[in-house]
Amino acid sequence: MALSKPARSITIDWLLDGDPAIRWQVMRDLTRTPVSGWRTEQEKVAVEGWGARLLGHQDGEGRWTPKLYGRKWISTTYSMMLLRAFGLPRSDPRAIRSCHLFVEEGLGIRKDRDACIAAMVLALLYWFDVDDRLRQPVLEHVLALQLADGGWNCDEDSRHGSFHTTCTALEAIRQCAVTSAHRRVEVERAEALGQEFFLQHRLFRSHRTGEVVDQRYLRFSFPPRWHYDVLRGLDYFWSAGALRDHRLADAIEVLAGKRLADGTWALQQRWPGETWFEMETVGEPSRWNTLRAMRVLEGWEAQN
Repeated sequence: MALSKPARSITIDWLLDGDPAIRWQVMRDLTRTPVSGWRTEQEKVAVEGWGARLLGHQDGEGRWTPKLYGRKWISTTYSMMLLRAFGLPRSDPRAIRSCHLFVEEGLGIRKDRDACIAAMVLALLYWFDVDDRLRQPVLEHVLALQLADGGWNCDEDSRHGSFHTTCTALEAIRQCAVTSAHRRVEVERAEALGQEFFLQHRLFRSHRTGEVVDQRYLRFSFPPRWHYDVLRGLDYFWSAGALRDHRLADAIEVLAGKRLADGTWALQQRWPGETWFEMETVGEPSRWNTLRAMRVLEGWEAQN
């Protein structure tokens, strides 16, 4: 499953030739560069490449579009989610300004109980350096929306977790766990239950029949927006240091089978909607997918 050392080195060099948003994560996760080195690279996200380009569309109030959530994929919420994926430093004042808008306008704790939007806002409030007292109500709201099966669903009438919403919620809960001690016991319990939800489904199968729930889960995109796929799920488990469970083996096999002959992974699909700009081409090797796939597979091998 592992690449030979020469092949890995070639792939790493190709990744490092990409945008700062890619480079700093390669340095942190694949080349084990000291913190001072990858932090310096991470800071470039705010002033170079994709990060600077996206920030250039933000207005002086902290918005990308008048409504914080809406137009897919150029609204403030989705623009901020992309900046978080880029690794825009937590202290960036422009992002913090936008986070304060979420708090002021109550996005994430609205009466419509949309768990997906709430989880997106939660992830942003805990990634960026926002006063803990301002974000705690959103955390408590997301915890309260967890269903009995361990998942979350944006359909408030559903009693079964959605793969899409549950992955979004788990990513946010993970950010809470590494950022704040607030409601630590409840956060850890919610994350464990959410992980079990996915493990019972082996990340992409029906827990009743064993059939693939949706063939689109086997096609890898970036950015995922609110959509789920197997690589996104595995990357969450990697971030949580939770790749030991044998029930992940089917998903790992899918991931390994998608590797191209040159050691990369392709961008397999893109979700329709407006974008400020495109980063990669469908059908071509993807630095985003290759970075995430490599750290997952290397994490799997290290933990098993």
